[in-house]
Amino acid sequence: MRLGLLTSAFPDLSLDEIADWASGNGYEALEIAVWPPASGPSRRYAGISHIDVTSLDRERAKRIVDSLASRGLIISALAYYPNPLDPDPEVAQAARQHLKLVIAAAEMLDVEVIGTFVGRDKTRTIDANFEQFEKVWPELVHFAGDHGRKIAIENCPMIFTDDEWPGGNNLAFSPANWRRMFETIPDENFGLNLDPSHLVWQFIDAPRVVREFRSRLFHVHAKDLEISTDGLYENGTMSLGVGWQIPRLCGLGQVDWNEFIGALYGVGYDWVASVEHEDRAFEGSVEAVQRGFLIARDNLRPLVR
Repeated sequence: MRLGLLTSAFPDLSLDEIADWASGNGYEALEIAVWPPASGPSRRYAGISHIDVTSLDRERAKRIVDSLASRGLIISALAYYPNPLDPDPEVAQAARQHLKLVIAAAEMLDVEVIGTFVGRDKTRTIDANFEQFEKVWPELVHFAGDHGRKIAIENCPMIFTDDEWPGGNNLAFSPANWRRMFETIPDENFGLNLDPSHLVWQFIDAPRVVREFRSRLFHVHAKDLEISTDGLYENGTMSLGVGWQIPRLCGLGQVDWNEFIGALYGVGYDWVASVEHEDRAFEGSVEAVQRGFLIARDNLRPLVR
């Protein structure tokens, strides 16, 4: 297993600057943010573009790969997390079209995995969303398969703030929904980018997830989560995490990393654990973000070898 990081925490640094720092500080892989370059952030840690896939060609792709390899780095995945099931048809269509550009770019970069969201209409039921999922996602997965790529869906419910209420913006948040997704689209290139932090506050057993969905684990996000007992007391579970789920860096929350990483080893997972930095305690400057990544590195390095 290798230790990597998601580049979106460094919105003001170039890919070369990130690569220099990562390779000099014990990281072995980059999960590279590839939102549309002119879109700008619509939420924290989104809208970041460290490779412009809209203009990428094979020559440029080779230069990127060779440059990272010279630093001892690989690309673990391309990262684009929009809402392909957005209730606004134009927003949804734009997300799907850019996702296809990301898939084509991944082929040029020889990157096997694309990390993304299924999406959701937050105002509609799960069954209603699956009706739209069945119309939209088979074609996207087949498109990725035609390019020899894997789609790895992150399991974040995307319900952190009032504007994501009441259902969140990502359907792929639970084992029942994952089973339904994979029954609908059984293609072998359709799987998960598993983040244990999103399981903690839902009281879902992370090692059991690893064991059940072992054949669908294409990528792993390394992020921790703290449950604020005061926030939970004030808001209760009916708030669906709003006000009491606090993203933290690995080792600073309630994920049992020995148990989780042990489960990954137990099922033979041998790809990348990609640190996703969303910890507000380590924001405000490049140096603060770097300090956060160093804390995550030091907590995970004894386990990730």
